[in-house]
Amino acid sequence: MNRHVLDPAPRSYVNNIYLLARSNRGPACAPADQSLEDVHDWLLHDATRIDNVMLMFEEFMWRCKAAELGIDRCTLHVGTLHPRVVGFSWVWNSQDQLCDEIAADANALNQASFTRNPLYRVMKEGETIKANLESEEGRNSAPLMAELAEQGYTAYAAMPLSASGEMRNAMTFATRRPGGFPTVDKDRIRSLIDLLALHVERHIVQRIARTVADTYLGPIAGQRVLDGEIKRGDGEAIKAVVFMSDMRGFTQLADRLSGPEVTAILNAYFDRVSSAVLDHGGDILKFMGDGVLAVFDQQALGETAAANAAVNASKAALAAIDALNDTPPDGLPDPTFWQPLKIGIGLHRGEVFFGNVGGEERLDFTVIGRAVNETSRVESLCKPLGRELLLTAPVREALSGDLQTNLNAMGDHALRGVGKPVAIFAA
Repeated sequence: MNRHVLDPAPRSYVNNIYLLARSNRGPACAPADQSLEDVHDWLLHDATRIDNVMLMFEEFMWRCKAAELGIDRCTLHVGTLHPRVVGFSWVWNSQDQLCDEIAADANALNQASFTRNPLYRVMKEGETIKANLESEEGRNSAPLMAELAEQGYTAYAAMPLSASGEMRNAMTFATRRPGGFPTVDKDRIRSLIDLLALHVERHIVQRIARTVADTYLGPIAGQRVLDGEIKRGDGEAIKAVVFMSDMRGFTQLADRLSGPEVTAILNAYFDRVSSAVLDHGGDILKFMGDGVLAVFDQQALGETAAANAAVNASKAALAAIDALNDTPPDGLPDPTFWQPLKIGIGLHRGEVFFGNVGGEERLDFTVIGRAVNETSRVESLCKPLGRELLLTAPVREALSGDLQTNLNAMGDHALRGVGKPVAIFAA
């Protein structure tokens, strides 16, 4: 799921449903004249080259509209494997000519707006549902049916697309045509939907692979692995600002608290630090015990921008930890056992190898090199120097404006494994 969701206006969605993307290409994205055979051929050929579910679904619906199938509103729903999302949906409507991609978090499954929706029975039990919205019985069959009837819809149908997983994929259809859906060849319509379902399954498998890669490797490393960098030694030397954070007193904390309690605190810490890094364009490569390793790629961001982003991300992370101390969320242990939570952050700039290392059968996509080791040494100075954020001269030289001039010189310090003392600055 995107880190920043969109404003759904002029549409609106219930709680726990988030707009991720929108297309408004309208009927121009499909031919004005279509037959069922045309739509079938498109699904077999041209549709295979569309790599975006929303755009494929949007074009499919406008082609169906051109084929006079009488569909004025259609939704497509699929489950997925994602740490924050239980499913994605696409919502097309011929009236506002918008096609939305939306995501549902885990809480959406417990909302009455879902459990009282006929879609719930379709996805949970595999039912096929039809409702005549021109009849009182159909209008009163569910809150959604009454809402659709008020909007001028005359008939509604929902059907499962597959039986894989706990919740089935599904599609819903609604028409504003008097008398309901037109009489057409139902078998040929079903064959179109079955072909579309195959496309959707293919896209969802690809999306799950991308989600797993992003979740465990980070978006940049994950994409490179998916692009084929899977051999030991694959990778490249890059220039980057290396970010490393560490929690103070973690050993003592682990001695005082149970495993689940320590995990809860670690997750709260990791969540705030990783959010700060990702929000500023960094890529998190590894959670190491109570440490976080991340990079800000100079090639992707620019030399000055990468340094600025690393410093701003570090300040945001420290502010987030302060807020965690001030207002701990529910679910954390008694604050008297862990507050104040303190961390140290070290930044250094240099060349690192960004790629695959490890054994023949088990690889890790990470960064290695002198700059990584030196960043660790810099971070370890935070405690003896009494500072939360330290950076080296190479980072300082790349900074702009106040970020550079507002630093405090901490003198030259010997770093283990480094020949000459290194100038250290505190932000």
